[in-house]
Amino acid sequence: MSLSSSNADLPGVHLNSVVNAPHQFSYESGVLVTRVEPGFAQGVLEVGPNSINPHGKVHGGALATLADTVGGCCASSSGLAGKSGTVTSGSTMEFLRPADGPRIFCTATPKKMGYHLSVIQVELTNVSGETVATGTFTFFMSHS
Repeated sequence: MSLSSSNADLPGVHLNSVVNAPHQFSYESGVLVTRVEPGFAQGVLEVGPNSINPHGKVHGGALATLADTVGGCCASSSGLAGKSGTVTSGSTMEFLRPADGPRIFCTATPKKMGYHLSVIQVELTNVSGETVATGTFTFFMSHS
């Protein structure tokens, strides 16, 4: 999957040079942000041997990494954070069913976009379209 160049130029979102780049934690964990527009972001976790828990399912930490990365891109998509971007200040995840399959998808939308804090809702689904987890992430909007 690739990110369109028009999305890469959004204020506060440097996807090609930061998020979707080698040596970034999310990228090295199999996460790829696939779409960002104001108030919306999508991404995918390419499930591999390093994202599996002892039960053979996708590890909750891998799901949280996907959710946090895509949620942060959604928060940054407004341009309110400026060039410094966002930092996660809090999160909750609800793991609704075991996650498995070759990919897990994440969609992020804002509950509140603010100057100092933004609250983002995420939904994670498997390749069958079943919701495997949901979460709420709060991001500090950096202005430095």
